[in-house]
Amino acid sequence: MNNGTADVRKLLEAWGIGIDPDLLVLALTHRSFANEEGGLPTNERLEFLGDSVLSIVVTEKLYRDYPSHPEGHLAKMRAATVSQPALAAVARKIDLGPYILLGKGESASGGRDKDSILSDTVEALIGATYLTHKLEKTRKVVENLLADLLDQVVQRGIGMDWKTTLQELTAALKLESPQYESTFTGPDHARVFTATALIGGKAVAEGTASSKKLAQHEAARAAVQELQRRYQIQTPLGFDVDVEAVRKEINARTA
Repeated sequence: MNNGTADVRKLLEAWGIGIDPDLLVLALTHRSFANEEGGLPTNERLEFLGDSVLSIVVTEKLYRDYPSHPEGHLAKMRAATVSQPALAAVARKIDLGPYILLGKGESASGGRDKDSILSDTVEALIGATYLTHKLEKTRKVVENLLADLLDQVVQRGIGMDWKTTLQELTAALKLESPQYESTFTGPDHARVFTATALIGGKAVAEGTASSKKLAQHEAARAAVQELQRRYQIQTPLGFDVDVEAVRKEINARTA
């Protein structure tokens, strides 16, 4: 590897376990590097495997740790834990970016700090760990790496689907369903998306992110907070909006 043995050892120390050297190189090989080098194998198959291993490890832990939560809650908690931003945060914590083998163009455009590349590489490393050590040792690695996320999983799960929360909140307030308008700036490799949440054709809040989906998510989150402020809503918003509780709260103030 072009990063040197000492550096690789530092990465593996942060990762928490050794990985077969050939699999490690493969896990760190982005398609941009592979293409520039004449069609080398990429980390995409390992990413595919790692995604499945990650899902079963997180799903089983949530199932065991939260026996009173229904399937819908567990799904949101899992989604919050294995999301692209969450895995990218894990990658930054172990300083993964400098070790990824990128093509010159991707590297020059900031690829080492892109959420998509970082999260994909984490999944590829999980796949490589599984092939090296099988499930039980991989489980320990994954749970250690995601420990901070798992400690906050209920709160993160509550905020995972702000678009649904906004939809339910507008229904409780008897407002029109929210709509979204999105724009973007910047070149293809570094676009910044801005989404506006509209209710009744009027802008309520905006969100900015590296993708249209995430920008709309941020706009919905900001819109929920704005509606809570406007209508002085004190009813807690959990995984789902208690429509009747919100209506009763509003009606009590207007009676």
